[in-house]
Amino acid sequence: MSDVGNAPVLHLGEPTVLAEVLRRERRQVLASLTRLTGNLDLAEDAVQEASIIALRTWPRTGLPPNPRAWLIVAAKRRAIDELRREAIRPGKEREAITLALQRAPDDFPIGVLRDDQLRLIFTCCHPALAAEAQVALSLRVLCGLTVAEVAGLLLIPEPTMAKRLTRARGKIAAAGIRYRVPDTADLPERMRAVATTVFLLFTEGYASRSNGLHERRQPCEEAIRLGRLLVALLPGEAVLEGLLAAMLLQHSRREARFDDAGDIVLLGDQDRSRWDRALAAEGVSRAAEAIRLSSVVPERFAVVAAIAACHAIAADAAATDWRAVVAWYDVLVLLDPSPVVLLNRAAAVAESGEPAVALAEVEALEGLEEYFWWHASRAELLRRLGRSGDASAAAKRACTLTKSEAQRRLLARRYGETVTGR
Repeated sequence: MSDVGNAPVLHLGEPTVLAEVLRRERRQVLASLTRLTGNLDLAEDAVQEASIIALRTWPRTGLPPNPRAWLIVAAKRRAIDELRREAIRPGKEREAITLALQRAPDDFPIGVLRDDQLRLIFTCCHPALAAEAQVALSLRVLCGLTVAEVAGLLLIPEPTMAKRLTRARGKIAAAGIRYRVPDTADLPERMRAVATTVFLLFTEGYASRSNGLHERRQPCEEAIRLGRLLVALLPGEAVLEGLLAAMLLQHSRREARFDDAGDIVLLGDQDRSRWDRALAAEGVSRAAEAIRLSSVVPERFAVVAAIAACHAIAADAAATDWRAVVAWYDVLVLLDPSPVVLLNRAAAVAESGEPAVALAEVEALEGLEEYFWWHASRAELLRRLGRSGDASAAAKRACTLTKSEAQRRLLARRYGETVTGR
């Protein structure tokens, strides 16, 4: 393994440093190990063991100069040990995989890592798997999200999600699905699942408040990086241009979304001078291109980007064209009439001056009883309509559905400390 040299020693009181390094490097190491072994389960077990060794070693010896190379070496050794213990795999197959691992370098050029990650995401999004299983497996394996995080993003109970992931892995193994970027003719049928996966990775980073962080930016930046790779791989695709545009536009607001105390600043109250105007301009340009590239019916992500662009081009909150936002949501509902999209449309209806209509739409939605933002949105609409008691009750229910201290503080500021139950 790499010599630690003069690397700084990590103190045991800095677990978040270790966790972030491992989380950042794990995806690339796993993608490369999967290419070398051709077996997702074997690669994931090897990377997991290497990560455990790192957690035991790095606090004592210090962070190695090249954590990725260190993990690759450790994971290769674990995979070779496992292959030697296996009795089920044919001898020639074991020998071939072992030889590939032994000959592989201890680190990989950026281009190889890029290709490995694309191979893995397209493997997870194979059409032999159900669409939801494709997205869930990609989020779990490639993006490194926990089963609980994947379940939360897809609004599915955690035990159900765990079973679906197990079935998806089994199907990949049973069907002998190859670990590669598919042929050009096969790309379009996988493209939307890949785009959805990347956007949900972005969403997890954008919305997460775990570990007291204001925002887990690394998943956002990783999603944008993957979005740029996909646009380069498949130029001129409206769905990918829209995907990248939507992420850039939302990420352009990152510096204004929280104050110095870590409290949430709502969109209408944000200091727009803190928005990244270069990212926003690129996002608006790509959103327009995504709409232009769309067929008669716009691509879903192109519409999502168009909604975000309405905010980016407004000089201030008061200048936002909410009727245009609602109109774009009307298009999005035709493409994706999901409860969450309908909830967001209702919020836009309220901002356009019709809170009573919005409340009726929110209360008509089904399937969001355990969703924080349904209760929080309902609380806000009830507050605007002067129903303070009902608003506080809705806010209190919302507080029971979040682990985010920032979200709890937001509700406490608007409805009083009693809604947090403290």
